[in-house]
Formats: sequence, structure tokens, C-alpha cells
Amino acid sequence: DEVNGRVKVIAGTGASGTDQAVEMTKYAKDVGADAALIVTPFYLKPADRGIYEHYYTIASEVDLPIILYNIPQCTGLPLPWQMVEDLAQIPNIVGVKDSSGQLSFILAVLEKVRDKINVLCGHDEVVVAALAAGCSGAILASANVIGDIWVQIYDYVKNGELQKARELQYKVQKIARIIAGSGAVGTKEALNMMKIKVGPVRKPLSVGGELTYEAREELRLDLEKIGKITPKPVTFEVAEKPMEERFMAINVTPETIKDFKLRVGEALAGQGAEVAHIDLLIGKKDGPLGEAFAKAKATPTSGHEPLLAILEPNLSVKPVTLIVPTVTITSMRQASMVYGPAQTAVAKAVIDSVA
Repeated sequence: DEVNGRVKVIAGTGASGTDQAVEMTKYAKDVGADAALIVTPFYLKPADRGIYEHYYTIASEVDLPIILYNIPQCTGLPLPWQMVEDLAQIPNIVGVKDSSGQLSFILAVLEKVRDKINVLCGHDEVVVAALAAGCSGAILASANVIGDIWVQIYDYVKNGELQKARELQYKVQKIARIIAGSGAVGTKEALNMMKIKVGPVRKPLSVGGELTYEAREELRLDLEKIGKITPKPVTFEVAEKPMEERFMAINVTPETIKDFKLRVGEALAGQGAEVAHIDLLIGKKDGPLGEAFAKAKATPTSGHEPLLAILEPNLSVKPVTLIVPTVTITSMRQASMVYGPAQTAVAKAVIDSVA
């Protein structure tokens, strides 16, 4: 009813059981859907024969164009390219969407069935490569947010302007990566930031879970870079004394933040020329400190590049701690003197204090 024939409607009718998938696909046809997107049967992980019969049964019982959907990172069950080749013989199976991100799978499918069915890219991070390889198009989570840019990329590839397509994908690659990694959480957060109110994600998904607070802030910064959102001033009430700060928050923090709480500390260590002065700022991930944390990582200041406090490679301390030098680092020798000892010392101090 909403699109009123202006565009095609593809209904997602996948289910873990064949009977339920048939029922949902019949319903989609009855209400006017133009096609059905059907994910591989998940959870029980049937053998190849079961997968084939699942799709064959649906296609036989419902006269509706069907698009196969391969997303093994969610279903736990990859759709073999050999199976796609077999299923492509069924008249009303018209396409396959691949969200695995594996170009080797896409190329194998294109080799076998490109003249029989449409091969569609479903992974936001490999769109240019997939289109250049021969995919007919793409069905993407991030198209809800940057659909106009994906259309530009599609047009560039089809017109043979691959360099323009690559450069444009580079500009949105972080957005694509964050949304591909967080799914509906990142998509909804981005849309809400753009003042397209779609509400919060449903449980058990959450901001702070699938989409970390740091990633949400990086998403906001990149949406700002491409002009999807603009900064605005935010008022903070601190001890009944308002102060204006430009935190550039777009539906991330309310316009007025009450009970603004940060913990500030200061310490000196060492003697003489070896003395080190440390300022410590502690706050919540979903507050202004979390935003500043993400911004420092995303857009570091030259000579003051931040470094995570870690005890050993790939093991950051909890709570996550960022070290930012107040002195300007101008050489590798200075960097080794400041970052080396500080990284381990701060990490140990955090561990000891929290424990």
C-alpha cells in the first residue's frame, strides 16, 4: 500500500522450516509482493539434499519469483555454489543474494549461472568488486542510509568508470563496515541521526552490544563528513551553570544534558627530569567523554596521536583507556620514550585500581 506500485517489493519469507517458509511466501504473494527473498534454512543445518528440497518445494508450491539468500555468518549454513547452479534450473528461481563477502563464491556463481539468474551483492564492503565482477546489482543494509551513493557507484561501474567507483566506495567504506558488522543496530542509529525516526532496535540487539559506543560515534563522524548530518550545539548543565559546547551530537545526546558527571584526577610520578604529569578523565561510554574518545581515535591530532593502554598485544585493559600525550611528539625517539613506558604503566595502574 505504501509504495503503491512505484517500485518493486521483495518480501523476506525465509524460515528454518519448509512448511513455514511456504506459508509465508504464499502470504507475500497474496498481499502483492513482486518476489520473495528466502534465506537458507537456519539453526538445524540440513544437508545439501535438504537445502535443495527446501527451495524446490517452495518454488513448486508458490508461483512467485524467488531470490536465494546466502548469509552463512548469520545462518551458520553456507549455500554451496554447486547448489546455486542446480537451483538455477528451476524456472521461478530468478536470483541469488550473497552476503558472505567472499568474492570467490560470487565469482564461482557468476561463472556458472550469470546467464540464467541475477547474482546480487549483499555485503556492503565488497560492492565495487562484486559489480565489476559482473553482479547485476546489490541489496544492502547501508542502502537505507546512503542509497544515493550506491546508485552513483552502480552507475560508475556500468559506465566503465571504475576509478570513480573505487574512490566513492573508499569514502563510505567505514560506514559500510560498521553497518555490515552491526546490522539493524547500525542502520537504525544512522537513520535516527539523520532525523529519519525509526525508533530503537528490538531486543536482544542493543547499542553498546553489536554496535559499540565508539563505533556509533565513528559512524556519526563519517556521516557528517559526507554531508548526511550536520553538527549542532548541545547545552550541558554543570552544577546549575549552563555551558555551551559543540559536541556535534545528532540524536546521540539530548539537547540539554542534566547531571553531567565526569571524574577528574591528577598525579605526578618520578623525580627531576624524569617526572611525569598525568591528568585523568573518567566518564561513561554513552556520554560526552565517549564521543571525545571516539573522535580522538577517528581524527587524531598530529603529534598527539592517541594510544590504547594494553598489557600485551591485542589485550586492552577494562575499562578501555586511551592515552593522549599533552607534549608534542616530533620523533620516533620521543614516541618510544612517551608511549612505551606510559602504555604499560597506565595499563597496570588501571588494572590495579579497578581490581
